[in-house]
Amino acid sequence: MPSKVSCLYLLTVICWASALWYLSLSRPSTSYVGQLSIPIRQKTKLTKNVTFSNIRTRPLNPHAFDFVINEPKKCETEAPFLVILISTTHKEFDARQAIRETWGDESTFGDGVRVLTLFLLGRNTDPVLNQMVEQESQIFHDVVVEDFIDSYHNLTLKTLMGMRWVATFCPKAQYVLKTDSDIYVNMENLVYNLLKPATKPRRRYFTGYVINGGPIRDMRSKWYMPRDLYPETKYPPFCSGTGYVFSADVAELIYKTSLHTRLLHLEDVYVGLCLRKLGIHPFQNSGFNHWKMAYSLCRYRRVVTVHQISPEEMHRIWNDMTSKKHLKC
Repeated sequence: MPSKVSCLYLLTVICWASALWYLSLSRPSTSYVGQLSIPIRQKTKLTKNVTFSNIRTRPLNPHAFDFVINEPKKCETEAPFLVILISTTHKEFDARQAIRETWGDESTFGDGVRVLTLFLLGRNTDPVLNQMVEQESQIFHDVVVEDFIDSYHNLTLKTLMGMRWVATFCPKAQYVLKTDSDIYVNMENLVYNLLKPATKPRRRYFTGYVINGGPIRDMRSKWYMPRDLYPETKYPPFCSGTGYVFSADVAELIYKTSLHTRLLHLEDVYVGLCLRKLGIHPFQNSGFNHWKMAYSLCRYRRVVTVHQISPEEMHRIWNDMTSKKHLKC
């Protein structure tokens, strides 16, 4: 007859085995490689209803993130002419406020051209910053947040969140501008000279500053691209992520294409890859500047976007542009 000690030992082994089995089943399904979030596909048990075609079309890159802060009713009453998606970070409150008070003001156009402005963020590792953004959202109702980690390497996820938002909550919009919080946008030029509200809306349309380049293999570079992630020697034509415009139907097309396209951390390059799969060729527009440009009234009247503009400069440029409309160049 077994002793009490051997019975206790056997019971302990069974308990540990059960605990390890339980933990193996309850592991999270998403991991972060460096700062880049790459969802891991869960194993699916084959059933009679699963076909080989279903297996082949399962998402390679499922965007499995929930909205933490959302504005799902922004388009319910009226479809906007233009949705502005602005990629920002938690600490850039001054930049967001400057945009709200200048070119991103939704009441700028009072003649039936409705503009909707949204700021895009992920989740910060600092709970205080998350709480501050939540309070900001309750005041302005123009912030959208998903539960991925907000970082430079997750900018692609941030843009895909914006595409998903337009496709889900504002599919009847006509155009979308994706830009950053340090960009000055000449809204008069964008709306009236480029998009032209009085004309028939375009479809499968994409424009900005088109770049034709290849991957940088220098590991010290901000734009380093490893060969195992992107083995090709050339990128497809892509628009600088500092600012590009597209017809709203493209938002859903890019988002759905991204589900079956391997994730890259360079956001503008990744959008270019999705466009290539869709057979959409971005149009070059020299009005989209992705660099700092010395200010002059006449020069800024001719452009659509200018990069590296501080909140103080944004106010100064906006006030000058709006108060001197009568001056000719």
